Amino acid sequence: MTNRFSEAFLLEAERHAAWGADQLQLLTSFLPGGPWTAELSSCTYQQGGLELRVAVLGTYDMDERSWMWGWANPGWRGAEVVALTEAVERYGRQHGIPELAAEMVDLSGFDDPDRAAEMLAFTGMGVARAPGYLGQMAGPGTRVYFLPDDPQVPRAALEPVTLPRVLLTGAGLIGHSAPQVVRGFFDHHGVPHRTEGDRIVAELRDGSAVEVGFDSAGRISGVGVDVLPG
Repeated sequence: MTNRFSEAFLLEAERHAAWGADQLQLLTSFLPGGPWTAELSSCTYQQGGLELRVAVLGTYDMDERSWMWGWANPGWRGAEVVALTEAVERYGRQHGIPELAAEMVDLSGFDDPDRAAEMLAFTGMGVARAPGYLGQMAGPGTRVYFLPDDPQVPRAALEPVTLPRVLLTGAGLIGHSAPQVVRGFFDHHGVPHRTEGDRIVAELRDGSAVEVGFDSAGRISGVGVDVLPG
C-alpha cells in the first residue's frame, strides 16, 4: 500500500498545475448553475440550460477509496464516451507513469484520498488537454469525472499582467517542483523557453520577455515580465 504518488506522476501533475488552475477557474465562471444530467450514449452533459459534449475521465469510489479510469470501465470500454480519455492510458504507458496506465488506482493508503482523486482528475485533464473537468456525485459514494470535449468551452489565454499570480498559484497547488510548473505552463501555451542557471526565461508572442527566478530550495523567488508598450 502506498501513501503517495510516484515521482513520475508528481512531475506530470506539476506540468499542468498553473495552466490547469487557470483553466478550471475559467470553466467555473463559464458554467451556469443548476442541476446536471448526462447521457453517455450521446456524450452529452447538460447543466443550467447549457449542453456540452463530454468524455468520461474516471470514477472515484468514495467507500472503497479507489479510482477507475473511464477507459478501463467494463461498461464503457471502447465506447465513444471514453475515446478522449484513452489518450491518458497511452501517455502513461509511453512515459512510464503507473498511475495513468493502471486500470484502477488504490487510494486507501493516502492521508486524503479525496484530494488524491482530484489530483488524478486534474492530471488526466492536463494529459488529455481538455479545458477543465467536472466532478459530480453519480450515486451514493460514487463520483464521476467528465472532461468537456466541446469548442463552446473557452480556453484560458496567457495574460502577461496576471502571469506572476498564475505561476505562483500553480506552484503552490502541489509544491513538488516549481520549475516543472513553469515549464509546463509555457509548454501548454506554446511559448519557447530555456533554462539559464537558476531561472527560466521565455519570450511571449508579442515580444515581451518573462524571467522566472528560483531560490536555493527550488521555489519561485520572483517573476519579471517586461511588457512591451502597446
